[in-house]
Amino acid sequence: QVQLVESGGGLVQAGGSLRLSCAASGRTLTSYRMGWFRQAPGKEREFIAAIDWSGGSTRYADSVKGRFVISRDNVKNTMYLQMNSLKPVDTAVYYCAARPQFAVTYTYWGQGTQVTVSS
Repeated sequence: QVQLVESGGGLVQAGGSLRLSCAASGRTLTSYRMGWFRQAPGKEREFIAAIDWSGGSTRYADSVKGRFVISRDNVKNTMYLQMNSLKPVDTAVYYCAARPQFAVTYTYWGQGTQVTVSS
């Protein structure tokens, strides 16, 4: 069983930065694709970014492209999301997730971390 724990959320002013971390335990995720999602109040969970097992391939939602950077450290079994130029619309609970490289859906999810951006 894989456990994912997010950290790094908090309150930040518009234009500021935060770095989220997602620490995995239970097994090594070197063969897993990982991703970040978020859910704002009253809205559905949405995809933010994903990264392949090696870190060499990444994908972003248009809403965060150019502002957020996803990365991973397979030695530390940890994934990161560097969030820059934050906007109030980025306010949400952020979740990390993992799935086997060739699986269709994400299998493991963290409990989420709150990010609040004030104007």
